[in-house]
Amino acid sequence: MAKAFPTDNPFLRGYYAPVNTEADAAHLHITGEMPKELCGTLYRNGPNPQFAPRGPYHWFGGDGMIHAFHIENGNVSYKNRWVRTPKWQIENKEGEGLSGTFGNPRYTDPRVFALNSTIANTNIVWHGNKLLALEEAHAPFSLDPASLMPVGPKDGYETYGDKLCGPFTAHPKTDPTTGEMVFFGYSAKGRFTKEVSIQSVTADGKITRAEILDGPYPSMIHDFAVTKNWIVLPVFPLTSSMERAMGGLPPFAWEPDKGSHIAFIPRGGTVADVKWISAPPCYVFHPMNHFETADGKVVVDVMKYDVAPLFPLPDGSPSTTEAPAARLFRWTFDLSGHANTFKEEQLDDRAGEFPRFDERFTMSDYRHGWIVSGNVVEAGVRRSEGITHYDLQTGRNVTWNAGVDDRFGEPVFVPRTEDAAEGDGWVLSVIYRSEEGRSDLAVFEATDIAKGPVALAHLSSRVPAGFHGNWRPGPL
Repeated sequence: MAKAFPTDNPFLRGYYAPVNTEADAAHLHITGEMPKELCGTLYRNGPNPQFAPRGPYHWFGGDGMIHAFHIENGNVSYKNRWVRTPKWQIENKEGEGLSGTFGNPRYTDPRVFALNSTIANTNIVWHGNKLLALEEAHAPFSLDPASLMPVGPKDGYETYGDKLCGPFTAHPKTDPTTGEMVFFGYSAKGRFTKEVSIQSVTADGKITRAEILDGPYPSMIHDFAVTKNWIVLPVFPLTSSMERAMGGLPPFAWEPDKGSHIAFIPRGGTVADVKWISAPPCYVFHPMNHFETADGKVVVDVMKYDVAPLFPLPDGSPSTTEAPAARLFRWTFDLSGHANTFKEEQLDDRAGEFPRFDERFTMSDYRHGWIVSGNVVEAGVRRSEGITHYDLQTGRNVTWNAGVDDRFGEPVFVPRTEDAAEGDGWVLSVIYRSEEGRSDLAVFEATDIAKGPVALAHLSSRVPAGFHGNWRPGPL
């Protein structure tokens, strides 16, 4: 029998509460004018546990659910489906949750533990004509773009001809010039190990690089950066430990004394050529963009936390008295010298997360970026959120806010045409209307956020708090 979800966890209530229905809606009601040039699908992924978990629940641990908004000829349709992973399927058959968060062996049924299943709940990308649902501990999970059902050749998994060597990050980087996708995977030699896989795959699905980097300690490495010549892998002191997990302590915990260590691996070399730069303890879930300057410096714009949010100290006690917040910083590295330092510049003092930009300019100097402004890791409190547009050339930024305690999904940029100027297009975001308990798809002019949405497609249901999404152009 399916048990009720606990009510004492803020990440299982309100905006964060899972929805227990899958739906199809052919014609959403629209306010404003949906741009006729928009033709494609916005896919959004996020945690939506099918059943109450065993043991303590963490927001990052719910089953993946895809929310798909298809826009064509001014019409918007909607579909949501759980990602039917091996874990989801066995729990669906049994009618109850059989797993602890992060697959913690202390709470997980041996049948589920043996599956070593993805939960595919973090991101969804379109690469090589494949729609891939991603988390960061397993291979990609391939879905049909129209039905959202599994199509991967290995029980839903895409393994690129069994050439993968380790897990696959939720944040691969695609070179806009070559179509090559670069990715990594932490805990590459087993759960809570310090090794990291460094890999790449061509646009037609051929693995061209598969190496293992020896890290300084086991760490949760959520995202990274890639430039024309470098793979930039940050190891922050959000550590993992099997001993802690089996002893009932946090599997992941904040250990600032270990410091931050950033690896620079040549794209044209191997992990044997790695350069390491040490940095003060901090945490970054997401960079905005990353590129090289004319004189060879490496620039990485990041949303930086002073303390990793959502995770405690190793003994389980809180790492801070208040929820940490991320702010936009620019890191500039000079790899030509011998000094083990880098330059840090704060670009804005507002809290925010989920940075995005015009990804046709990935690995290039760029002008425009967007974030969700507000402390998105703070649950259980009323707060103001919005979409902020940064013009990094002029230093100006503008924000549009909705109603009090309305919540915004990650802003995804869609160009007006393939060859449009940088920033010429729209930003799409899913807005949760807290007073009404439902969600809208909002479409903004990308460089005129302040005037508000040019169109809203209205759902009568709720899209729960989630993580990342991307745009697939063209009809289904």
